[in-house]
Amino acid sequence: MIKYGELSTKKANRNFFINTLYHNVLDKLNGLEVNVYKDRARMYIEFLDNDLDDILNRIGKVFGIHEYDVAYICKSDIDSIKKCVLDACKEKDFNTFKSIVKRSDKSFPIHSSEMNNVIGGLLLKNIPNISVDVHNPDLFVNVEIRENNSLVYFNKYRGAGGYPVGTQKSALLMLSGGIDSPVAGYLALKRGVVLDAVYFEAVPHTSLEAREKVINLSRKLLEYTPKINLHVVNFTKIQEEIYKNCKDDYVITIMRRMMYRIMERLCVKYDTKAIVNGESIGQVASQTLDSMMCINSVTNYPVIRPVACLDKLEIIDISKKIDTYDISILPYEDCCTVFVPKHPVINPKMDTCIYEENKFNYDELINEAVDNINTIKIVKEEDYSSLL
Repeated sequence: MIKYGELSTKKANRNFFINTLYHNVLDKLNGLEVNVYKDRARMYIEFLDNDLDDILNRIGKVFGIHEYDVAYICKSDIDSIKKCVLDACKEKDFNTFKSIVKRSDKSFPIHSSEMNNVIGGLLLKNIPNISVDVHNPDLFVNVEIRENNSLVYFNKYRGAGGYPVGTQKSALLMLSGGIDSPVAGYLALKRGVVLDAVYFEAVPHTSLEAREKVINLSRKLLEYTPKINLHVVNFTKIQEEIYKNCKDDYVITIMRRMMYRIMERLCVKYDTKAIVNGESIGQVASQTLDSMMCINSVTNYPVIRPVACLDKLEIIDISKKIDTYDISILPYEDCCTVFVPKHPVINPKMDTCIYEENKFNYDELINEAVDNINTIKIVKEEDYSSLL
């Protein structure tokens, strides 16, 4: 049983959000023998018992779910409810419990508070060595009495929250091999944004292992979205021209401005609405507010920075939660780190940037990079292995 949470605050477009979540759930459970149905308040998955652990793992990665519970279904009469509660509780290991009865069917002959006492007395009488604890019980025994049937469920699972992926338009994620950008992608997906990723590589200065690292990070993000493509940009010529012609302390700033120009072109090419990246205020020289303003000036597209106000430890915590951290710390450098100057400028001047950029024909190089994008359709690891 799935509870919507934040989706329930929607009004006229509530059905759109629920229907999007419904299709995302179906996609996530593809290959399993399930029956999924929904109403305005809940969504339900009927399943085979031996698929339970797999379903719990998959559902935990679907955005738009506030809470989910494994529920037992029974008839809405007193004897059926009592039997269902007792049979289910006998399979649980607990010392203390609290019963919570909700009666949405007001024709049911016993009020919720009285039915609470019935359930409590039933368990105390039939299961030895247990007691009631209304403050911190080992087991919550939830009973929802409805018109057609009743539900019995226990301790709740916390959902991924946010909005279903697909309730917002698409954006492009600047995905490097570092810790921050995969976390930024995860947080953007959590707000319902459809993502493709863009990776800038500069072979031979960056390795094919670095590309594989980014593919693996994309595959981790795929666990939270129905699909994702990785667009690989050959940045070698642009990067070499920057380091050949521009002031050493400005090369990172110029490089980022070139990347943003390419990102804007790709947003037009793929009809996406925003740029997403893993910039965190003050973390490196190109992420001071002066640097962000200078770099951002080359694009009119909104730049979403989900981790902008998080510190590094907070970002690392999320990366470990989504299982990207161990991949991100693999020692393969991307083009943002391979040629870092000793003293990069932290308060770049716009006039200086423009002067340095005009030392080479970057428009032609950008056109060439955009025209030769290599797009990789990201698939699950098990599906990828089957293609080899």
